[in-house]
Amino acid sequence: MKDKQSAWAKAFTLKDQATIIKRLLPFAKPYKKYFVISFAFALFLGIVNVFLPQLLQYYMDHVLTNKNAGWNLILAFAALYFLGTIIKAITQFIQAFAFSMGAEYTLENIRVTLFKKLHSLGLKYFDSTPTGSIVSRVTNDTKTLFDFWSLFLQIAITFFAMVTAFVAMVSVNWKIALTSLAFVPVIFLTTYIYQRISSKIYRTIREALSTINTRINESLLGMGIIQQFNQEERMQQEFDKINDYYAMRRQKMININSFFLFPVVTLMYSLAEIFALAIFGVQTTHNVFVEAGVIYAFLTYVQNFFNPLSNVMDYMPFFQDGLVAGFRILKVLDDDTIAPKQEVDENAKITDGKIEFKNVTFAYDKNPVLKNVSFTANPGQTVALVGHTGSGKSSIINVLLRFYEYMGGEILVDGHDLRSFAPAELRKKTGLVLQDPFLFYGDIASNIRMFDDQITDEQVKQAAKFVAADEFIEELDGKYHAKVTERGATYSSGQRQLLAFARTIVRDPKILVLDEATSNIDPQTEVKIQQSLAKMRSGRTTIAIAHRLSTIKDADLILVLDKGEVIERGTHDELMALDGSYAGLYRLQQADNPS
Repeated sequence: MKDKQSAWAKAFTLKDQATIIKRLLPFAKPYKKYFVISFAFALFLGIVNVFLPQLLQYYMDHVLTNKNAGWNLILAFAALYFLGTIIKAITQFIQAFAFSMGAEYTLENIRVTLFKKLHSLGLKYFDSTPTGSIVSRVTNDTKTLFDFWSLFLQIAITFFAMVTAFVAMVSVNWKIALTSLAFVPVIFLTTYIYQRISSKIYRTIREALSTINTRINESLLGMGIIQQFNQEERMQQEFDKINDYYAMRRQKMININSFFLFPVVTLMYSLAEIFALAIFGVQTTHNVFVEAGVIYAFLTYVQNFFNPLSNVMDYMPFFQDGLVAGFRILKVLDDDTIAPKQEVDENAKITDGKIEFKNVTFAYDKNPVLKNVSFTANPGQTVALVGHTGSGKSSIINVLLRFYEYMGGEILVDGHDLRSFAPAELRKKTGLVLQDPFLFYGDIASNIRMFDDQITDEQVKQAAKFVAADEFIEELDGKYHAKVTERGATYSSGQRQLLAFARTIVRDPKILVLDEATSNIDPQTEVKIQQSLAKMRSGRTTIAIAHRLSTIKDADLILVLDKGEVIERGTHDELMALDGSYAGLYRLQQADNPS
């Protein structure tokens, strides 16, 4: 992984940084009261930090040197200083608490917005973006922004502290105060250089972390295949490689942080103290009496002047990390790979389920995968899609269900343009069963009703009975409340498919889409499925992708596709009589499965 090969290796310009911050600030606007409170107490903290050294200065120069000062006066000053310390502690608590609450709410706002955006993106985005990279943006990147916001609190604290401390230093000795101020430009210059160097390293670090998450996600999802093909060592080597790269970049960042941040501020602070003591010493040699309290107060102000700068420098890594995280989040929010838009016509309703494809053309990128495809599926008919892998079968389903936008032609449902239906109408009246059904964590009933409380328990049971899923459900502990783990891993592929059928049929769709729905079913379960399918297809328009041609012999229309074009069409008997591609494929399957 070479930095120069990746756009992530580029450093952020000041304009880039300002743009990222400007675009992230609106997420904090609803919670501005927390930040206002925090900044107000930061200002008050600066005033308290001026008052306490002045109190000790007076105590040292006027109380300790006064032989007539009694215990009452000493205790009074001790009580006053203790009270000031308590007020300072309370101020720091309120300031930190208010800002943390605002930052946390802002973080949650960003995460919710990002999660909502992901659900508006089209399938093309998820087909081209690794899952681990997406998870990294929603979890790691958003969490990083919490520390990113904290820098702004430190900047506010630093500004108020430096202003109040400098005013206090000027009140003590303006010449020495100006000497201390002369060291600040060195710190600002160092900060600028640090940002230029560190920003591109943090970008590669974030990208490497995203790749690590992708590798972990891939390994967990494919653990069975990895172990079956003895790929553990290869996966470990690949993970070690990216993890070592990540560690190397982190080490480089540690080196830069160690050199540029805390040591520079500490050095400037030490030099400012040395110069102050030297000047006070020179004044003493010239018979200018300097009280001990004055020296103590001035050095304390110098400390109050530089310490906040040190805290800001400590937060600079979080700032750089947050800039990269913010940039990555904004990239997702700006992504225009949205789900196809609908120009909703309130009169467009799916009543009969008639489907018409008229010269439909579609491409995932530049190369068309559907070329002028035309066919009609009348209400109650079954249209089967047959063809080799990559012939365009799944693409027809993708455009019909509006997962992707088609480029040319027209798709009509009950005489209305497909783009004119409200998304809710389209989803409610269209049922989809995939080859590999996905079950959610919960129980059997929630997976059938898909967490729709309007679907009653009786409807759930009737749907399960309709597709013959009730037979295995009734044998489970808890029956319809039996636990479903992640992805339904504790159930067989046949059982998961039966539940997917029940999930679809419980909504009573007008259009039924079957994407190789019986390919993962064992022969015994397939008999039940085929019996249920006959009932499910009754009164519904069905579009079915099938590799096993024996399962679609009774289809009203069979379309044979090749390279995105319909090369044959007709019923099973008509295509067998044609003795073309379909007939050859059917005979081949029969020879492989003579039973």
